[in-house]
Amino acid sequence: MTFDPDELGQSRADLAGTLKMLRKRAGFTQTRLAQRSNMSQTKISNIEGGKLTPSLVDVELILRAVNAPHDLAAQVAALARTANTEWQDVWSQRRTGLEKKQNELAGFERSSTELRYFLLSMVTGLLATPEYVRASLAHVPGNQSRAVSKKLERQAVLYDTTKRFTFILTEQAVRWPFLTAPAMAVQIDRLRSLSLLPNIRLGVIPLDGHIPKGPLNTFTVYDARIATVETKTGAIILRGHRDVSTYLAEFAAYESFALFDEECRERLSVWAERFRS
Repeated sequence: MTFDPDELGQSRADLAGTLKMLRKRAGFTQTRLAQRSNMSQTKISNIEGGKLTPSLVDVELILRAVNAPHDLAAQVAALARTANTEWQDVWSQRRTGLEKKQNELAGFERSSTELRYFLLSMVTGLLATPEYVRASLAHVPGNQSRAVSKKLERQAVLYDTTKRFTFILTEQAVRWPFLTAPAMAVQIDRLRSLSLLPNIRLGVIPLDGHIPKGPLNTFTVYDARIATVETKTGAIILRGHRDVSTYLAEFAAYESFALFDEECRERLSVWAERFRS
């Protein structure tokens, strides 16, 4: 999928207007369309008013209900996929305050029960020591104390036993010398400790053996609803079923190469001792 980040917001407005036009062309009221597409009238109203971005399934149901021509339906489906994609660049995040991003991530975590994290090159804030969290934001201009506090506050979600977390870290993510050697040993000890929690499944992918896949990005999947993909200059938030399913499959592939449970903890202990020595 290709898209212009500057046009993503406009695509949502275009989608809302197009769906409203199709309903009127079919001669339906919002109530009638709601009945034919198995939705509430309030939901149809919010979609047409731009208050709610419809999922790709929602759009497909509406297109079927209004008997949209095949060519037009394909165009609207493509527009819906773009509308379900969000680009957040790092410069905008810094202008609005990094704590706002932390609040958004906390919202994703609160609303999800199955959370999957693939960590390519660094430890995520949920698993990080306070020193690691501060170091991860040290390059950002200004006072980042509020963002640091928000990151550390988010870690409380790990102890919510109604949620299940799976973290997969590459050896590079675990061992990258982001801190001094003693502090890195403490960070790895924290990973080992968290792996003992009953609702956390933590695995590592050692850089040995044969791994016939090459990861490109760190990513997170929330249930089967949302995937977030991190890049150097920002993050892409994907809500389309095909996109999220692709990352679920990617995660499952890396899961098959990871060491879990005692094998994982033994490897973490070895890496921590190397930093101590």
